[in-house]
Amino acid sequence: MLWHYSSLHNCACKVIEEQTLWGQTVCRVWLPNQDAVVRVPRSALRPLSADLQPEIEVGRIAYVAAAAKVAEVLEGSLFGHGSATEGHVLLAPMESNVIPLPHQIHALSRAISGDRVRYLLADEVGLGKTIEAGLVMRELKLRGLVRRILVVSPKGIATQWVAEMQTHFNEQFQLVLGDDIGTLQRLAPQFGKSADHRNPSWSMFDQVIVSLDSVKPMDKRRGWTAERVADYNRSRFEDLITAGWDLVVVDEAHRLGGSTDQVARYKLGKGLAEAAPYVLLLSATPHQGKTDAFHRLMNLLDNDAFPDMDSVTRERVAPYVIRTEKRKAIDADGKPLFQPRRTQMAPVAWESRHHLQQLLYEAVTDYVREGYNQALREKKRHIGFLMILMQRLVVSSTRAIRTTLERRLAALKEGEQQASLRLKELEKAELENGTEGSESPDDEMAELYDMDGQELLDELLKSQVSALQSEGSHVETLLEAAVRCEQAGPDAKAEALIEWIYKLQAEENEPDLKVLIFTEFVPTQQMLKEFLEARGISVVTLNGSMAMEERGAAQDAFRKSHRVLVSTDAGGEGLNLQFAHVIINYDIPWNPMRLEQRIGRVDRIGQPKAVRAINFVFEDSVEFRVREVLEQKLSVIFKEFGIDKTGDVLDSAQAGELFEDVFAQALVNPDGIETSVDHTVARIRDEIQQVRESSAIYGLSEEPDVQAAERLRSHPLPHWVERMTVAYINSHGGAATRKRSWWDLNWPDGEEHRKAVFSAREADRLTDATLLNPENSRVRGLAMNLPQVAPGQPLPCVAVSGLPASISGLWGLFEIRLHAGVQPTDQPYHQSLRIPPMRRDWFSLFLNQEGQVFLPTARHIWDTLVSTDPEVRSSLDQDASRIAYASLLTAAEEAGQTIFDTLRQTHHDALGREEERGQTAFSARRRAIERLGLPEVRHYRRTRCDAEESEWRQALETARALMPDIRPLLALRITPEER
Repeated sequence: MLWHYSSLHNCACKVIEEQTLWGQTVCRVWLPNQDAVVRVPRSALRPLSADLQPEIEVGRIAYVAAAAKVAEVLEGSLFGHGSATEGHVLLAPMESNVIPLPHQIHALSRAISGDRVRYLLADEVGLGKTIEAGLVMRELKLRGLVRRILVVSPKGIATQWVAEMQTHFNEQFQLVLGDDIGTLQRLAPQFGKSADHRNPSWSMFDQVIVSLDSVKPMDKRRGWTAERVADYNRSRFEDLITAGWDLVVVDEAHRLGGSTDQVARYKLGKGLAEAAPYVLLLSATPHQGKTDAFHRLMNLLDNDAFPDMDSVTRERVAPYVIRTEKRKAIDADGKPLFQPRRTQMAPVAWESRHHLQQLLYEAVTDYVREGYNQALREKKRHIGFLMILMQRLVVSSTRAIRTTLERRLAALKEGEQQASLRLKELEKAELENGTEGSESPDDEMAELYDMDGQELLDELLKSQVSALQSEGSHVETLLEAAVRCEQAGPDAKAEALIEWIYKLQAEENEPDLKVLIFTEFVPTQQMLKEFLEARGISVVTLNGSMAMEERGAAQDAFRKSHRVLVSTDAGGEGLNLQFAHVIINYDIPWNPMRLEQRIGRVDRIGQPKAVRAINFVFEDSVEFRVREVLEQKLSVIFKEFGIDKTGDVLDSAQAGELFEDVFAQALVNPDGIETSVDHTVARIRDEIQQVRESSAIYGLSEEPDVQAAERLRSHPLPHWVERMTVAYINSHGGAATRKRSWWDLNWPDGEEHRKAVFSAREADRLTDATLLNPENSRVRGLAMNLPQVAPGQPLPCVAVSGLPASISGLWGLFEIRLHAGVQPTDQPYHQSLRIPPMRRDWFSLFLNQEGQVFLPTARHIWDTLVSTDPEVRSSLDQDASRIAYASLLTAAEEAGQTIFDTLRQTHHDALGREEERGQTAFSARRRAIERLGLPEVRHYRRTRCDAEESEWRQALETARALMPDIRPLLALRITPEER
């Protein structure tokens, strides 16, 4: 049968059958582009030998040449065709406001190079995991793989996520905190529930950020009916995870590990992991010294690959983890990314004028020692917590201990009945903010160790911990002493602070030196603000109780105008303060990793100066003696293992308890400090040693490539997309009109785009511009669905500017496809297989007059056609075109063998990984089934497992059957330019 051109489909087609009925002729034709047979009227077909229109043909050549380049980029990274260092192209860095660093480029390249995008981003603190997640998100959106995105983060850094996605990626996210969920439900269409009893509120926005604890499920709650609990879980948890997300990102993901698989946060993680095909877990400390929790975390990424603890090996974990250590991080010039850091302890002495403060410190220490011992005897752990806190408060400031003693005294006088009523009210308030009741006692205690000083104080005081014997009179005496002390004048540390600020100004040679001051407690923060402002120093404050807008305003004020920022630990969470480099820890958390997190607010990417950290501590105090010995012994561990190997152990509730305990023991028994510290450090060292030897995550740090970022910055993809789109419109009956720095586009079907641009930076510069990039489905479709050339279709004879006169012959552009299995390419062979059903690549070849093939020359011609319009001089007749087509196709089949072999090898490698994954998963299921008690249940589960494995193996076998395909996209006769 003959080839024709279908005006209905704008492509060549092959007539299979022709039928005339009642005066009308209808043809059945095969459309090679869709690989489909359709019926069309004979009048819609015209011969392929029709004369070419040179201006239309120039546009068609430019469109196909540029579109194949775009398609090569879009396809190249999806299924593991190489890496950034091997030349595949990443789109996100070209379409973002951020210039990624080498390790971030490497992370993005790794993340999109596999068959599945489910990774743990585990860079150390301060290396920009949020930026990496944003790059992966943009890459997936630009490739048309992702539209609906959910980010889950701790409440304190949720706003930071909104700001960074907007600033760096022009991405708008809707922030939904605990109280907002009820509002969303009321605003949602149909006021509440749809026909399937699901609330549509989570579908109102395509990009949402929620706080972790506001959406975790609960098992039960005192005073709540089962129906009320179920309704709560439906609106916050079930509706959320069934809302059709494409990508789920979880920050501080180690919090999902839990102590068991029944903990609410782990249940949330399990739901989120099953809610989307693409998942990113972010954590600088994913192991936390707990192998079982780390297994649960990895199981969220792939429950088949990590079915049990034995499966968590370094080799198996490596493909899922992307990690860079600070000491390996470099900038675009290959220089170390972080400046050396200088940390020093600043002992503060009590002068004679501070005599009352020293007496207060000693009196509170006696109170704490007595109360702590009594709490141990009576097994009142919460009282023990409160006593230790009192010690930290008196070290912090007189204001902090005075206000706390007032609150404690009021609570003691209030009585048990009123305390019980207040506790019920507080429980109700907690529920409104999304607190659940399914944690174990151990997890509740772990959460207390996770809290900063102010959070812990508020939690303990509001829950009305029971009184110690004669505590009321003791507290009254201490309160009177605190009031007298505060009236006597400024604290010793406050006076030392002002001296240090002036001293640092001189040493740093900065009269307007910006100083970040950290304290654990809000009353100390308020006191410092008053104290410094009274001495002419402008101060702004940050703490956990401030609204998101207030936090942003405070950060801006510190950057632009104010000299000092005083922040609590909760206030500083998520801050990026690279414009400051001096930090004073006015009081010191007992866990050294808390100190590391504070310093990390300024010791970040983009910090141009060496960071200085000054740690205040009273000279004649238990804390000073403990810290002196502790820091000396911990420094030995840091040198031996490296901070990257110790952070996971130290930054955990378990370590928090160890450090709390060593200080408590020092207070109870000051003479045994050395022994107590030795014992604690020995335990920590053993834990670190064990983690280092057994943890699968260490030793996986990446080596970034310096050149990759520079190659991306100069990549011509936006130009290719522009040329492809404009050429398509002009050659298919539309109109593209160039304005100053944009286009007005009228598509062939009548759709219009005014002020269209093709670069994200240009769109950001122009107001009301329409950005057209591969994220746009229509633009992406132009690249991924290219028309084929048919045998006998007239071959244009073209002259290409800039080619040597000796270059004369045939040039062709081809797409090679590998189809796996025998099913249609747009359907998976089996839902359990994780292998793409089709892989493809593009290449060009040049055939000279003697029939020799030159691939480099062909690539040069292709590159030229993407940037320069050829001159169409004539076309070959039908017979000559058919002969030229056959010659090019024969040469392409031979030259394309190598490309097909590469696609086949990639497919076989993926099959091997899939087979290993499936075998591991089914073996683990069988082991679990054999542990079941009832024989009939075991038999049923075993039979079902056998059937599923048989189906999976059949699908795997089907996927081994490969079908090659080659598609000619352009065929040209190259003639020399006229001189």
